[in-house]
Amino acid sequence: MGLMLGFIGLLLVIWLVLAVLGFVVKGLLWLAVVGIVLFLGTAAWAAIKRKSAQGQVGR
Repeated sequence: MGLMLGFIGLLLVIWLVLAVLGFVVKGLLWLAVVGIVLFLGTAAWAAIKRKSAQGQVGR
């Protein structure tokens, strides 16, 4: 489980860097949009996985 959370954290950092880079370089605004969408999607997926993993611990 720890390796998976580390991987998700790495993806979140990559998406955040892409979003910032897209805002810095005006011609790459599309990159910012893609970075934000991927960041939000990965964060939501991680939250869902974490909730489902916590629910299984009590069983």
